Amino acid sequence: MAYEEWGPLGGLVGTWEGDQGLDVSFHNDKGKIAETPYREKTTFKPFGPVDNGKQILYGLDYRTAAWKEGEQNPFHTEVGYWLWDASNNQVMRCFMVPRGSTIIAGASVEPGSTSFVLEADLGSTTYGILSNKYLDEFARTTRYDATITIDDGIFRYDETTTVEHSKSADLILHTDRNTLRRISLEA
Repeated sequence: MAYEEWGPLGGLVGTWEGDQGLDVSFHNDKGKIAETPYREKTTFKPFGPVDNGKQILYGLDYRTAAWKEGEQNPFHTEVGYWLWDASNNQVMRCFMVPRGSTIIAGASVEPGSTSFVLEADLGSTTYGILSNKYLDEFARTTRYDATITIDDGIFRYDETTTVEHSKSADLILHTDRNTLRRISLEA
């Protein structure tokens, strides 16, 4: 089945796995920045069209989980949507992580693009970031950007979350990257 209505997101439909993940972040138990290798599984299920007034969206409902090497329970999960607005050439990624953070990141993207960068900033009323009270006080996310590449059964991302952390005088760049391969067209 072709997913032309989903524009640059059409190539994401299905189930993906990757075991080359690397998380570089502040580890509270160690009191410093450390690396965590991980494996990941992500599913993208198409839906749409969504009539939003004059705006028409096609989307992907997605769920992802990441596991540290040798562990059974994921150390990271998230749920959300990827959306395509063809009239305005906008890709959006709306997601929440179970620490109480929500991000809507977006970008202008041409319909046939296979690579793009999504961005969100704290305080933006369009592509922005929200956190719970605890995180806002002790580990405030101020910026998010993700470079996405979708190419014939390969999905790569390299994302940076900029954090003002109470235990560091400097901004912390929390990075995650992985290369996933489609294992099924079914989500």
